[in-house]
Amino acid sequence: MKTTYSLKLAMLCAASAFALSSAGSALAQSAGSVLEDEIIVTATKKAGGVNIQDAPVAITAFGEAQLDVLHVNDLQSLSYSVPNVSLEDIGTTPGVANFSIRGLGINSSIPSIDPTVGVFVDGMYLGINAGVVLDVFDLESIEILRGPQGILFGRNVTGGAVLINTKKPTDEFQASFKASAESGFKNTGGNYKLLGSVSGPLVEDRLKAKVSAYYNKDNGYFKNYEGGPAFGKPDAFSVFGQSETIMVRPSLIFTPTDNVEFILRYEHGESDGDGPASQNHPGRNGTFPNAFVSFDRNSDGFSIDEVGFYDNNWDQIILETNWDVPFGNGTITNILGYRDFLGIGRSDIDATPLALFHASFATDQDQWSNELRYAGTFGDKFDLTTGLYFFTQDTAYQETRNIAFGRLNFFGGGQQRQKTYGAFAQGDYSLTEKVSLIVGGRYTYESKRADIATLIFNRTPCDVLTGTCPFDFSDRDSWKNFSPKVGLTWDANDDWNVYGHWTQGFRSGGFNFRNTSRAVLPAPFNEEKVSSFEIGFKGQPNGMARINSAIFYNDISNMQREINIADPLAGVVQFIRNTANATIWGFESEAQIYIMDMITLLGSVGYTNGSYDSVLFDLNGDGALNAADKALKIPRLAPWTYSVGFLLNSEIPGVGAWSLRTNYAHRDRSFYTDNNLGELNGANMLDMNLALTTENNVTVSLYAKNLLNEVTHGGDTQLPATLGGGSFAPLNKGRIIGIELKVDLK
Repeated sequence: MKTTYSLKLAMLCAASAFALSSAGSALAQSAGSVLEDEIIVTATKKAGGVNIQDAPVAITAFGEAQLDVLHVNDLQSLSYSVPNVSLEDIGTTPGVANFSIRGLGINSSIPSIDPTVGVFVDGMYLGINAGVVLDVFDLESIEILRGPQGILFGRNVTGGAVLINTKKPTDEFQASFKASAESGFKNTGGNYKLLGSVSGPLVEDRLKAKVSAYYNKDNGYFKNYEGGPAFGKPDAFSVFGQSETIMVRPSLIFTPTDNVEFILRYEHGESDGDGPASQNHPGRNGTFPNAFVSFDRNSDGFSIDEVGFYDNNWDQIILETNWDVPFGNGTITNILGYRDFLGIGRSDIDATPLALFHASFATDQDQWSNELRYAGTFGDKFDLTTGLYFFTQDTAYQETRNIAFGRLNFFGGGQQRQKTYGAFAQGDYSLTEKVSLIVGGRYTYESKRADIATLIFNRTPCDVLTGTCPFDFSDRDSWKNFSPKVGLTWDANDDWNVYGHWTQGFRSGGFNFRNTSRAVLPAPFNEEKVSSFEIGFKGQPNGMARINSAIFYNDISNMQREINIADPLAGVVQFIRNTANATIWGFESEAQIYIMDMITLLGSVGYTNGSYDSVLFDLNGDGALNAADKALKIPRLAPWTYSVGFLLNSEIPGVGAWSLRTNYAHRDRSFYTDNNLGELNGANMLDMNLALTTENNVTVSLYAKNLLNEVTHGGDTQLPATLGGGSFAPLNKGRIIGIELKVDLK
């Protein structure tokens, strides 16, 4: 209560701003300098990073200032900020990533299925999707890479990669404080956040330290209608969506000599709250009376009897070593990382006010990884990046289903140990002053061993995490892969450069922890492979604009999918299979155009088109592999995404400066399930931010997200008619208005 009161008081002392969630590449705070600032990215893994305009990859980067202006509190906040990209929380239990880039994504919360979009924190790969869509704070940058990134980043980046870089300790004393309050104006509670950091030298030129802390208290955004008209309480509701998060991140930089640097980062986090805001909207197989459960898919109404919960806890530590060596004027880098994650939760899957289908989940994961690499330059012609990689992970998953008022109860899950070894190299050789050849490759060996307890109804209650569930399936498998890359870059002139490449990537094979029938083996599905062609153009014509564009063509073989089928006994059954071979192609472009001293125009557009070349599984459930399966649309593929916005700013003599950013973004409707019965709404997002910064580094901003109050969902899974029908569709938040105070001390 004391924290909430002091935060409200701090907010009342602040003054104002209208908000935004932007489209495009990294943007500077001032219109006049936005095109002059050099944006350094880590995507190429070259020592010290490279200018984003020189990186031969489709990339959008957000620096610290841009993340502040966009009021990014988790990766989902950037979901409409990049063309052909969707960064959503699947919603089955909060915090589980459901990311898609260029039409390659997944629709699963099962931890044994690997992602198409890899997430890396300070160089450490996050091994499972659980615990990815959690609050982020005190960041140096976020980089979103589109297209396969298998050479430098390894497996499970067939769609792309998200790189999160936290802020490092500083050479001089700095302190920062930020407080914000948000409301959805729904007669529900507010959302309050506090962030603070202190950084500076402990031993001059040798030891620097930083401590950052974050606290978020959300008193609930949604209204859970208690039964609706059928229960005679059409206006009665309870506030839903409460959560609380605390994170602490200390870090050290030790420089024992001028050419050796150790960076140690530790993070502890705890986040807990209500379960998903489960909406049931009409489905093609629903027979339950609409007055009980059915809400329009464009409304934010829902009525559930099980509030549910989630409780995530994690610890991670990353030690980065950088050693500058004379060989090739290069740098040897080693990144050793450890992460331990435990997440438990309970959800109302039937999304009705009756106890028809409730489920509990638990995921326990720990991982170790180490990457040793060298990056150097030999003469004026050859750049080399090469390295070795090791990753090991233990994962255990428990699921309990309570069906039909608890008359049918299912217990099961699985555990898995995996190890991955990799070796990679990429070289850039200058053929002429303007043309360079890129050649690279990565060899990967991976093994997995799984023990699975099939979800069987009315078995003796058991728990995989505590070792009380008997396993009925055990197996191991391994996969080998070599992914090559060949490309060219051409510096056409001082303003434009062009790149093109062909590359391959793969997504790991594995096992299904959520097996619901002993007659169906949960194992093993094969790896997914992608061959990709891409041509990109990057330019800053006359210093008046920044335009980055790319055209791509992806050929996918053995596409991995989780097939969701409504089942009268188990509620929903899931198969993980290699379902099809497919082709996906498209383009994207981002632009910032400098109009005058105080105005910059922003825009982006992306188009993705995909189709099945052949099908390997009965996708529509009609009992046959035929043209009807092949005609289905690829899930998570939204054809058009685009945005347009502007940035205004100007100085106020004797006071400071003000800025206004406005952005409108659109994403087309896409299908969620492979049978195309589930779908995700198209959406139009309007965001704004108005900020005032004083000469003594105090910033007050008023912001708005989703001003049009568009309704979006994390998923749309069909339910059997025996359990009411319709669908399980977890809601995302709608319109948010907030105010923020930030104070920097230097």
